[in-house]
Amino acid sequence: MTRERAADVSRPDRSRPSLVLAVCCLSVLLVSLDTTILNVALPSIQEDLHSSVSGLQWTLDAYTIVLASLLILAGSTADRVGRRRVFLLGLVLFTGGSALCSLAPSLGWLIVFRMAQAVGGCMLTPVAMAILADAFPQPRERARAIGVWGGVVGISMAAGPILGGVLVQTAGWRSVFWLNVPIGLAALLLTALFVPESRAPRPRRLDPLGQLLVITALGTLTYAIIEAPGRGWTSPVIVTCLIAAAGALAAFIPYERRRDEPLVDPRLFRSVPFSGATVMAVCAFTALGGFLFANTLYLQQVLGLSALSTGVHLLPMAVLSLVCPPLAGRIVGSRGPRIPLLLAGAGITAGGLLAVPATRTADRSDILLYAAYALFGLGFGFVNAPITNTAVSGLPRAQAGVAAAIAATSKQVGAALGVAVTGAAIAAGARPAAWWIIAGCGLAILALGILTTGPWAARTAQGIDPSERVRVPRDLQDAHLEELRSSKAPHHTRVDDM
Repeated sequence: MTRERAADVSRPDRSRPSLVLAVCCLSVLLVSLDTTILNVALPSIQEDLHSSVSGLQWTLDAYTIVLASLLILAGSTADRVGRRRVFLLGLVLFTGGSALCSLAPSLGWLIVFRMAQAVGGCMLTPVAMAILADAFPQPRERARAIGVWGGVVGISMAAGPILGGVLVQTAGWRSVFWLNVPIGLAALLLTALFVPESRAPRPRRLDPLGQLLVITALGTLTYAIIEAPGRGWTSPVIVTCLIAAAGALAAFIPYERRRDEPLVDPRLFRSVPFSGATVMAVCAFTALGGFLFANTLYLQQVLGLSALSTGVHLLPMAVLSLVCPPLAGRIVGSRGPRIPLLLAGAGITAGGLLAVPATRTADRSDILLYAAYALFGLGFGFVNAPITNTAVSGLPRAQAGVAAAIAATSKQVGAALGVAVTGAAIAAGARPAAWWIIAGCGLAILALGILTTGPWAARTAQGIDPSERVRVPRDLQDAHLEELRSSKAPHHTRVDDM
């Protein structure tokens, strides 16, 4: 146990590390399955609730925006008031939100309940990582535990499309939310019985204004992108949202520079590897969010496939996204991040480009579709470990956890933007543009993979003062680092958190 945790930890006699690991795996299963299953259910939701494409976008992005905005705040709050307490609250909110989503009488209520889900979800993943770091104080045991925990993400991604298809086809779209209820209740019971309470002796100060600026920037930008096809880019509402997003970002940077404990310190972005890794994280998950959204609508609305057939078609992507990360981790550990980043960029680009002819007409070519899905899955499977490694290597060792935490938050931002941008293209009647956007994200990863791993980039990282740091909760930093280390170990199955 580290000095930071030793001062304020309550460890009941009944606590068992293996059961703590089981609880944390259940929590990540909840969050990860919810994402992959829901994509397959979108056309059914659209038909039942009479939704537009923008309504489907909000069904996904209302959750992702709230999650991205509150991740670091949830970790800070857990350090202050108790991790077990916040984790229990997160399970209650997520499980209750899921039950409410399944009962939603209209699209508006579904979006509201999805936001409630997200408030709970932001308390699960980061706090679970801190709980694991506390339950497994020995580095080797901790790496194995977080390797198992991360592997659940990959399994859920591979199983999600098929499971979602079965549920939607046999019991309707509401069943994808009901599935969360028994899992959440089981996690609640196990947490109450076996997870010990812990706090940080020196929790970081909260930054409510910084959080408000982040939420304003993400929310208004996403709203503008989603609603612009219907309202027009010159609409007063859209222009106002874009100005508000730019203003919030412009205010956020100088405000955070003046704080002793900033939410995100802008000075860290002087490091090319770190700033490049952040952009690559956004690009990778923009591509993933857009790819899943666009393909689900294409397969079910254009080709007329069932939800189950949609899940089967997406299997090549899901399986390669599961099996490639351990290989990527081994390459990162032995050769560095450049080769996996180049493979990732090439795979995502090729998948996006191949999807253009594969989806041009309703006369589908299954071979082209499967090839596009396989190439994209290969690219995405190689991207997570090298992004985290590049981010960590771009800052002094003392700031490595900060780098990994910010990279994780950037992934959620990218997922929200991916759904917004590709959905806007589809709503505007320019479906091929969605695939070009995805291919462009792959090209950006390819270029940044070369730029951020060269000698010049390394020199910019050496100029960062170790005293210029963001005080992300220490246990959250430790957990992110152990997650990265587990990705390098040949005997650990691991996929980065989605």
